[in-house]
Amino acid sequence: MSAAHDSRSPEPPGEGEGVATAGARPERGGGHGPAWIARSTASAVLTVLACLLVPVALLTVWVHDIALDTDRYVSTVAPLATEPAIQDAAVHRITEAVGVRVDGPRAAADIASWLQSQGLPPRAAAALRSLGPQIDSAVDDAVTKVATRVVHSGVFATVWTDSNRIAHNAVVHALTGKGRGAVGVSDGTVTLDIGVAVERVKKELVDAGLSPAAHIPDVNKQMVLFHSDELAKLRRGAHLLDVVGDWLPVLVVLIGAGGVLLAHNRRRALARTALGAAFACLVVAIGLVVARRYYLDHLPSQVQSKAAAAAVFDTLLRFLRVSLRTAIVLGVVIALGVYLIGPGRLPVAVRGASERTADSTATWAYAHHVHTGRAGTWTQAHRRWMTLAALLVVALVFALWNHPTVLTVVLLVLVLLAVLALLALLAASGRATLDAERPSTGRPVEGPDEGPDEGPDES
Repeated sequence: MSAAHDSRSPEPPGEGEGVATAGARPERGGGHGPAWIARSTASAVLTVLACLLVPVALLTVWVHDIALDTDRYVSTVAPLATEPAIQDAAVHRITEAVGVRVDGPRAAADIASWLQSQGLPPRAAAALRSLGPQIDSAVDDAVTKVATRVVHSGVFATVWTDSNRIAHNAVVHALTGKGRGAVGVSDGTVTLDIGVAVERVKKELVDAGLSPAAHIPDVNKQMVLFHSDELAKLRRGAHLLDVVGDWLPVLVVLIGAGGVLLAHNRRRALARTALGAAFACLVVAIGLVVARRYYLDHLPSQVQSKAAAAAVFDTLLRFLRVSLRTAIVLGVVIALGVYLIGPGRLPVAVRGASERTADSTATWAYAHHVHTGRAGTWTQAHRRWMTLAALLVVALVFALWNHPTVLTVVLLVLVLLAVLALLALLAASGRATLDAERPSTGRPVEGPDEGPDEGPDES
C-alpha cells in the first residue's frame, strides 16, 4: 500500500495546482483546441478593450458631473472667485473698463476752459490743463483701489457663485454651444460677465465724490478666461460623451468582468486587467499635464492673464485628475491583493505568518480564559464565505460612493484588512477552542494516535 501510494504521490501536486496553472495544462496535453484559442482570444480582446475604456468612462463621468450637475459645477468653480490670479485679472479688467471712460486730461482741459471763460488768467488755465495726467493717474489709482476692495470684499465671490448657479446652462453652452450664462463661449473664447462688479465699482466711485463716474456708459464687461481654436472639436466630443455617458461606465465593468471570466487563469487575468486600466489612466493623466503645459505656452492674445487661465484649467479638470489618480491607485491595490492570494512564495509566506500570528494570539488568549466560543468555531467553518461577503460589501460601497478619491480607496482597504484580521482571529480562536476541548471529549481517539508511537518503542 505504501509503495502504491508513493508511486502516485507525484501526480496530485500537478493536478492540484488549481487556477494558478490551469492555463498551462493544455500545453502539456499536446496543444490547444479551437475552443481554447477562441476563448483566450475573446478574453484578451475584452481585457484590452476594458483597459482602454476605463479613462474614457471617467471622462464621461466628468462631463456629466461638471456640465450637467449644478451643485457639483458650482462647488467646482466657486473657489475661483477667491483665487488670487482670478482676482487680479478681475481687478485689471474692471479698472480697464472704467478707466477708459474717465479722461483726466480732457476733464482738466474742460475745467480750465470754463474757468478761463469766467476770468481765470491764461497762465493759470494752462497750469490747470497741465494737471490732466495727474488727474488721470489719481482717477486710475482710485478706480484700482475701489475695484480691489470690491473684488476682495466677497461681493465678487457672491456675484460669481450666484450667476453660475442661476445660469448653469453656461457650462452646457461651453461644451455643446447651447444656452448662455455668466460664463459664455463664442468662437472658442470663454468669457466671464463682470458687469455687476463694474456697476458696483461705479457706484462706490460716485459715493466717494468722483461724480464723472456716474456718466460712464455701458462698456464691454467681458473678461476672457479661456480660448481654444479646438473648442468646436471639444464640443463634438462632449456631445458624444454625453450620449454614451449614462451606460458607458457600467458597460466597461461588464466588459472587464467578461474578459476575466473567459480567461483560463482568472486570477492572473484580474491582475492584468487592473494593472492595464491603471496604466491607461496614468497615460491620460500624463497627457493632461502635457496638454496643460502646451496650452499655457501657446496662449492667444485674447487671454488677458496666464495665471488666471491656469487656475481655470486646473479647477475645471480637478475632478477628472482626482478620478484618474483614484483609478490608478485602485488598479494597483486590486493587482496587489490578487497577488497576495496567489501561490507565489512570498504570498504563501505572508499568509502563513499571518495565520501563525493569529494562532499564537488565540492560544495565548484561550490560556488566559479569553475565547469566542461558538462564534469562533462557526467563523472557522464559514470563513471563506465570510471573506467573500466582506469583499463584495467593500466593492459595493466603493461602487456606490459618490465621487471616490484616493483617500476613499485607502480607507476601504484599511477597513477590509481590519475585517480580514478579525475573521482570522475569530477562526484561530475557534481552532484553539477545538484543540483544547478535543482531549477531554475525544479520549478514545488518543489510543490509536499513541499506538503507532509506542509500538516501535515496545519492539
